[in-house]
Amino acid sequence: MLMKNKLIVDLKKELPCVLDTLEERYAYSQDASNIRRITNLPDAVVFVETVEDVQKVVKIANKHKVPIICRGAGTNVVGSCVCEHGGIILNFSKMNKIREISAENMTAIVEPGVVLGDFQKEAEKLGLFYPPDPSNLAVSTIGGSIAQSSGGAKSFKYGTTKDYIIDLKVVMANGEILHTGANTIKNATGYNLGTLFVGSEGTLGIVVEATLKLIPLPESKKVFTAYFDTVADAVYAVNAVIEQRIFPATIDFMDKNAVQTVEKFYPAGLLTDKEALLLIEIDGFECSMDYQENIIINVLKSCRASAIQASHNDEEYNKIWTARRSSMGACARLKPNVTTDDVIVPRKNLAELVLGIRAICEKYNLDVCMVGHVGDGSVHPQIPIDYNDEDEYKRYKLAKSEIYDLTAKLGGILSGEHGIGLEKRAHIHKVINSTALNYMRQIKKTFDPNNILNPYKIF
Repeated sequence: MLMKNKLIVDLKKELPCVLDTLEERYAYSQDASNIRRITNLPDAVVFVETVEDVQKVVKIANKHKVPIICRGAGTNVVGSCVCEHGGIILNFSKMNKIREISAENMTAIVEPGVVLGDFQKEAEKLGLFYPPDPSNLAVSTIGGSIAQSSGGAKSFKYGTTKDYIIDLKVVMANGEILHTGANTIKNATGYNLGTLFVGSEGTLGIVVEATLKLIPLPESKKVFTAYFDTVADAVYAVNAVIEQRIFPATIDFMDKNAVQTVEKFYPAGLLTDKEALLLIEIDGFECSMDYQENIIINVLKSCRASAIQASHNDEEYNKIWTARRSSMGACARLKPNVTTDDVIVPRKNLAELVLGIRAICEKYNLDVCMVGHVGDGSVHPQIPIDYNDEDEYKRYKLAKSEIYDLTAKLGGILSGEHGIGLEKRAHIHKVINSTALNYMRQIKKTFDPNNILNPYKIF
């Protein structure tokens, strides 16, 4: 207790905004991973406003040997922001400035607390485009998306967060400032350190500024919904579209349970009697849209699509995507708790993964709604459960383990865009061999010898 009091005194002496009451610490003790029980609280929550503030916190954390857990909006679903061992929550909501958007360089410099959706809108005003779009982009932050290497629906065509990071300013565990790149689109000068930090979940360094690559904003866009009587037909249609050398911005997937659940939550006119739904978005020059649309519709019809709908204006476009992005919220109405996962396999194995997950959940008498980015081979099983039901929770944990076993068997990995955190760390050995894990541990020890940066996450 004496050590904790000294920690709080040091923080309040150096920083402008420090929260330390029981109620305040409790409010920041969990993230969107929907953990079953809160067993540990942070010692303090610090709102930083400058790089110098972050360096001060690092210095104090090293002095007292306490963890630092970085927090953007707390929307990650793998427990990356959970304080297992107390420590300092570093809140970046006040470091939310867009410092520069350069139309000439097609780059932007932003602070980590910038909300991703807000940044996209500002870039679009200049005719520029930042494609990463996780479902929670209305609240999730740039810093959080870097920490988790977020993707989203447009990953199929445009890639994920890691493909748009050209420089990071990072406060290291000893307080030093590291730049991982430069404000240039290409960089072959030395090791690509940026790739170490993207997806590292705050375990190697603290990102305090990011330089992002932008691309031209597509002139036009349109989304189709195509319905199929079997999951296999839906997956086959994806490959058939790609074989025509049409590259949709998005090919997303919803199974029958997901469509029915979403339609009750947010009525958008989706058909609820089909086994699978594909959301296919095309974009590009206005003059190319009819050409793309004709090819895609003909392919979908030849692949036994039983119904096809298309957006005709922005209102219809937004309504379809709001429905898709509402899937987790819709599931939350079914039971007191809802969990979502993120497994990904080579696309040729996607149908087997979807059907296998469904069979596993049926085996353990669990409901499941499946959505995903089918163009990538990515599936998000959303399982509504009641954490207070001991038997159901036990069945849920067994099902999760079997889902990860199935993913590994099909040549997949445990996360394409959500991260590992503490939720999946016990399973990471199923897809990453011991040699690779040992090198990861060595990198962690080199960058963070006192183990103060989000310790014991990932592995």
